[in-house]
This record gives sequence, structure tokens and C-alpha cells, in this order.
Amino acid sequence: QVQLVESGGGLVQAGGSLRLSCVASGRSFSINGMGWYRQAPGKERELVARISSGGSTNYADSVKGRFIISRDNAKNTVYLQMNSLKPEDTDVYHCNADGISLSDSLVRTFDSWGQGTQVTVSS
Repeated sequence: QVQLVESGGGLVQAGGSLRLSCVASGRSFSINGMGWYRQAPGKERELVARISSGGSTNYADSVKGRFIISRDNAKNTVYLQMNSLKPEDTDVYHCNADGISLSDSLVRTFDSWGQGTQVTVSS
């Protein structure tokens, strides 16, 4: 079981910045892709940004040029630097990671989600 814990959310004025962090923990695992998704009440979860184990990134069109995703493989951590924030960026942001883990001598794939962190941008 791989657990993800996010931090860094909060309230910020439009035009401001926030940095989200997500740390993965567990036993005997190797992470492939990591990403950030957001979900407003009553809406489907949508991709914000994703980064592969090799560092390749992709972003939602709505955040390109404003958000930067990065990762520290040694710390099993993914970051999301959010700049020039807009009120429409207000959402619960969830971290995701997929990869493989060793459990009971078996190699298993995992696809884990964090509990989410609230980002609120005031106008």
C-alpha cells in the first residue's frame, strides 16, 4: 500500500502563488508517473499536470505557462508551483501516483490518490 499526503493548499488572492507538495510513503515501491488533479463539487476530476519518471511533463491548457510540476525521486515527492492564480483555479487538488510495489513476495501495480488539499483563490 502506497500512501500519498498533500500539503501547501490555502487561501490566496488572485495573481498570487502557492506551492503544493505530495509525499509518497510505503514499503518497497517504485513510482512511475505522478500528477496533480483537481475536482470541484459536482464535477469530474480533471488533470492539472503530470510528470513521468523520466521528467516528461504535460499540462492542462488552462494552466500552461502558469503552473510548473516537478518531482524529487529521492524523496518520493511531487510539487506543483502555481503562479498567477485565478479564481477559477479554486478547487480541491489531489495527488496521484502509479507504479509497482513488492508485497508478500509479489510485484503488484498500484494507483494511489491523496486525500486532497483545498486551494481557494479570491478575486
